[in-house]
Amino acid sequence: MSRHVNLKRITLTSKKNWWMVELNEEEEQPSNAPISTVDETQGSDSQHAHHRTPKQLHRQTPRTYETTSHSSNPIFQPPTNPASIFSFPTPTSYSAPPNPTQSLAPVAAGSASELFKCVVKKPNVVQLEINGEMQSNARDVTTQFLAELRVYTTVARHRNICAFLGALENVGMVLEYLEGRTLFDVIRAERDTLTRAQKVDYHNQLLDGLTHLHSYGLSHGDLSLLNIQVTHGSDTIKLFDFGRSVSADSTYASPDEPYDDEPPASPPPPAHPRLNSRFVQKMPAIPPPPAVGPRKVERIYPGTRPFSAPEILRGECEDARLADAYSFGMILVCLDRCDLVDVKPWDQRKDKLPPGFLDGLEIFGDRCLGYLKRCDQGRRRLLREDMMDLDVNMGP
Repeated sequence: MSRHVNLKRITLTSKKNWWMVELNEEEEQPSNAPISTVDETQGSDSQHAHHRTPKQLHRQTPRTYETTSHSSNPIFQPPTNPASIFSFPTPTSYSAPPNPTQSLAPVAAGSASELFKCVVKKPNVVQLEINGEMQSNARDVTTQFLAELRVYTTVARHRNICAFLGALENVGMVLEYLEGRTLFDVIRAERDTLTRAQKVDYHNQLLDGLTHLHSYGLSHGDLSLLNIQVTHGSDTIKLFDFGRSVSADSTYASPDEPYDDEPPASPPPPAHPRLNSRFVQKMPAIPPPPAVGPRKVERIYPGTRPFSAPEILRGECEDARLADAYSFGMILVCLDRCDLVDVKPWDQRKDKLPPGFLDGLEIFGDRCLGYLKRCDQGRRRLLREDMMDLDVNMGP
C-alpha cells in the first residue's frame, strides 16, 4: 500500500535554517497503482509514508557565500530531469543563506516563532504529443532552474534583487514574497501621475540592481517590464525571474544547436593520415600552447519583445551584459513616455527603430540613444556611476 501527501503550508521558523512543513495525508492507494512523481501539488514516498506527520520540521544545510566576483558555479550537476534538482539530500550550494529573513518583516509573531510570507517556485514539467512523438519541456525547465539558482547562490544580497530563502527538498526554491505590482502595471495605471522624480528613482534602482548582478559576471537575460516588481509602500524596485541568465565567461549557442549529451551531426574530421609517415619530412618540434580550460557553452534565448536585444534575435550575441543594456534602454523609453512601445520584429533584428521613436523623451533621451545603438557600434554599458541626481540637472 502507498500513501500520498499534499503540501499544505511551508513556514520558515525563527530557528535558523528550519522549516515547518504542514502536510495533508490522502487516502491509501492499492499497491499495484502507479506511484506518481513529485509535481506541483504533491509528493509521494511509498516506503516511509507511515513516518510522516501532519507537521514536520525540515532542516536546511547551512552554506557560505562567495563574496568575490565571478564566484564558482554550484558543483551539483543534476541530470535533465527537473525533479532531481531538489532531490534528497538538497545540495549544500542550494541551502538557505545565513539569516535569510534578516531584511523581511514577519506577518505574525508568537511567543516561540515568527511567520513569514514566501513564494515556493517548483518545476512544472509539461508533456505533449506532437506529430505522434512525445515532447517535453523537462530539459528547458532544468536549464532555467539551474540558471536562477546560480544567480541566487552567487550574488550577494541586494535591496533591488528578490531575496533567496533556500531550497526545499523534493519541492523547489523558496523566494521572498514580493507584495506589489510589476513596472508594466505601474506604467499603465499611473500614466498621468508618475512624477519626474519617481521615474529617475526607478532608473537609479534598476541601474543599481543590474550593475550589482553584472559585477558577478552574470546577466539577467530576460529584462522587461514584467520581470520588475515595484513594492507597495516603499516603491522599491525588485528584479526577479533569472531563468535566462547566462555567464559572461561562457560561449553562447543558439537554442537550436544540439546539447553536449546528444551525438554530433557528423563526426569530426580524422587526423592527417601521413603526418607520421617516414616519407614525410619531419617538422621542427613546436611546444604545445598552454593548457586552457574549455569555456562552458550556454544557450542564450530571446527574451520578451521588444526588450530583447537584436543580436540575440539574430543569434549573434557575444556579450550578454551588453544585451541587458539594450533591454534597459527600452525600459527607459517606456518609463519616460509612461506608455508601452513596440518595434516590428523584422526591423528590430536589423537594429532599426521606428521613425521618431526617441523623439520627445524629456528625461532619458540621450541615455536611450546610447543604450539602443548596435552592440558593435558603441552601445552604452550599464555603469553604476551613471545614476542620476534627483535634485539637480536631469541630463545624462
